[in-house]
Amino acid sequence: MRRVALGAGLVAAGALGVGWAIARRLTAPSTRRYDLIVRDVEYDGDACLIVLDRTRQTAAEGAYNLWFENGGWAQLSEDVLDRGPTLIARRVTSTASGLTLRAGDHVSWSGIYYATPHDASLHAHDITVDTPAGPAPAWRIDGDGARSTWAIHLHGLGSVRAGTLRGVLAATERGYTSLVITYRADGEGSGVGNGRATLGFTEADDAAAAIEYAMRHGARQVVLFGCSMGAAIALQLAHHPSHRRSIAGLVLDSPVLDWTEVIKANCTRSGLPAAAGSLAIPWLTLRPLARMAGLPERIPIRSFDWMVRAEELTAPTLILHGTRDDSVPVRLSQALRDARPDLVSLEVFEAGHTLSWNSDRGRWQYAVTEWLTGRITA
Repeated sequence: MRRVALGAGLVAAGALGVGWAIARRLTAPSTRRYDLIVRDVEYDGDACLIVLDRTRQTAAEGAYNLWFENGGWAQLSEDVLDRGPTLIARRVTSTASGLTLRAGDHVSWSGIYYATPHDASLHAHDITVDTPAGPAPAWRIDGDGARSTWAIHLHGLGSVRAGTLRGVLAATERGYTSLVITYRADGEGSGVGNGRATLGFTEADDAAAAIEYAMRHGARQVVLFGCSMGAAIALQLAHHPSHRRSIAGLVLDSPVLDWTEVIKANCTRSGLPAAAGSLAIPWLTLRPLARMAGLPERIPIRSFDWMVRAEELTAPTLILHGTRDDSVPVRLSQALRDARPDLVSLEVFEAGHTLSWNSDRGRWQYAVTEWLTGRITA
């Protein structure tokens, strides 16, 4: 019996340790991984090509970006050129000023195509939004002065505000003024605590401050563009009594609609059993354990479950989601669309997480602008 009790204790301790580790990793400050190496740089007249190892990412159709460990970026065309069984080449369409391409450089593959508004041919003003966490830098891109609809763009966990510029292009086409915001724990926003994310819970307070900024500066209504965790924030704000009437619609890319299922999916992606994800939930939701995991407070995970809360949706919503998304399962978006076909529209792409725009830029832009035209009175 003692051996059984000891074994049970060790299993319980191991389970607690696994849950703690998953919760810590999920909420940790993000760092970009430069896990690709430029194998060669080819020149063909005025054209330049970068040769990389063949992976699922590097061989994917669409336009992407390489971020260099030593600084700078290179935008890549949609062409995938074969260089044997283990290598591919991608044509470079643009680079950061002063960047010299060299074989041996360490790079990071990214769907963040534009580094700044200028790279996307957008004219932005640097502003500051006063949030509960402190001053947060933001970009303001003014639209048609006759329109009183603003768009607020919310990036995802581990990403940066530049990743939402694709949405700004669509909003600008509709004449909206856009705010591209930062928030606590994203590496650009206000520094608070130990820099750990709360999966959109406290970050929503910073996004709410952006809505208030817009309403003070001439907006009569706003459309929230949310990417991944940014979509979870948008849904929280759209349900909040203080902001519900101000929010005319939601445009959600690869939205987190149920954190428990998303955590399980990411465990599977990392080679762990899906059930391991459940072990992290107490470390996020119970105050004593959350503090031990380094969080400033507990996260009410159930409040982010829009499978259960589907009937509470009130804002017209467009979802764009990739069928190859192994981080946030597309089945969640399909289930929400099926539960609320009166409010939710879904556009599906053959793409990975937050990469629908990269896979087909024209279709993504058209889907968003057409939906805005049909659903939102500017």
